[in-house]
Amino acid sequence: MTLVHLRSEWAPNVTRELLSGTVVALALIPEAIAFSIIAGVDPKVGLYASFCIAVVTAFAGGRPAMISAATGAMALVMVTLVREHGIGYLFAATILTGVFQLIASVLKLGNLMRFVSRSVVTGFVNALAILIFLAQMPELLGQGPNVYLMTAAGLAIIYGFPYLTKAVPSPLVTIVLLTAVSMYFGFGIRTVGDMGALPSELPWFALPQVPFTLETLRIILPYALTLAMVGLLESLMTAAIIDEMTDTTSDKNRECAGQGLGNITAGFFGGMAGCAMIGQSVINVSSGGRGRLSTLWAGAFLLFLIVVLGPYVAQIPMAALVAVMIMVSINTFQWRSLQALLTHPKSSSFVMLGTVIVVVATHDLAKGVLFGVILSGLFFAHKVTQFFGVASTRDDTNAVRTYYVTGQIFFATAEAFHSAFDFREEDLKGVVIDLHASHFWDITSISALDRVVLKFRHHDIPVEIIGMNEATATMVEKLATHDKEGATLAAGSGH
Repeated sequence: MTLVHLRSEWAPNVTRELLSGTVVALALIPEAIAFSIIAGVDPKVGLYASFCIAVVTAFAGGRPAMISAATGAMALVMVTLVREHGIGYLFAATILTGVFQLIASVLKLGNLMRFVSRSVVTGFVNALAILIFLAQMPELLGQGPNVYLMTAAGLAIIYGFPYLTKAVPSPLVTIVLLTAVSMYFGFGIRTVGDMGALPSELPWFALPQVPFTLETLRIILPYALTLAMVGLLESLMTAAIIDEMTDTTSDKNRECAGQGLGNITAGFFGGMAGCAMIGQSVINVSSGGRGRLSTLWAGAFLLFLIVVLGPYVAQIPMAALVAVMIMVSINTFQWRSLQALLTHPKSSSFVMLGTVIVVVATHDLAKGVLFGVILSGLFFAHKVTQFFGVASTRDDTNAVRTYYVTGQIFFATAEAFHSAFDFREEDLKGVVIDLHASHFWDITSISALDRVVLKFRHHDIPVEIIGMNEATATMVEKLATHDKEGATLAAGSGH
């Protein structure tokens, strides 16, 4: 790896990387505390996890500038485990989650992102933007005029400061200025310290305090599998979004490994399982972060903030962070997708809207994306069926009918393929099935071809199949039965 490539991957602009990482670290603190509360654990569990995962993924992850830490989606999965079995089982489940994600990397499951359509990604992004915005409402609504004023001032600084200079990220300026104003005037509004006590000691290595038995494995296995799936799904989707924002590419399989190593490390150092965070990742990229240094600094500076500067960090008004997260939700939402509803195919728009509705309604990213992927698959299958057809001509001299099959033959078109043949045509001496312009995809389609051939044979009509491509011929050889009972097959050229 050349020095130039190393610099471009780690720190294209050192100052911007450090400043953007600083903003992320400040924004991570209340989120990590909130997610710890959701999971029913001490705030330090989420904070230590955010430190460990951010630092490890900075080195091992496949997407530079993406921020991974403790997240709400993962915290929701842990609630029952913590309540019924205790914190030790959470740490064990976190380690096993990382192991599963490493296995996913070895199996190259990151390549499955190719099956997620653009409409699903857009719906995922828009749903997250809505959820980020809604998550700020408890800290804003009903909190008094001072909070409204501070939030409005924060948004004004965020959007106005770049007109003066872009040397310093405006969210960082917002947090510093509003904290100073809040401390000076003593507004008495809600601060980071009100969310939970910040730890004053460094995390240390320790094995989970659980029995190392099959019973323990039985308890944590379903949680670890769910956490691994949710974590990879959210991480890979976020990586795709950052790819687009930065007009770069990333290694999705390496990202699976990075997430796995991050969670294993978190489990051994008293942290909960986590994954990529779209909100903090957008903050990082919007503030100028492009390399791995911003992610590394976000994790390292987070630990410094809570352990060394904890009393000062505790004074940060939540209104300042609400303003930053509202900016994130505005920047995350794909506003062009609203206009695209009028111009894109209805099926694409329906997939996007369906994904948004399911994610927002269930607060479950996995369900929303799964719904969108299934819907995309159904629409795609329906679309492919529109290009399928069977035409025929008859040579009266020889009493032979030739059927010309076009399009894709698979489970959705197999029955239509079978129904296109006339098995009771009078005075028919032979049938030719021309497959030059078609392709057979699955066992259902091969079964349909079998039924056609065997049915003609039942009526004492010989069948010749011509024009099979190599892939179709291979499937017929492996799966079909008619060619083993005397039908004539001619692959490729049709001779």
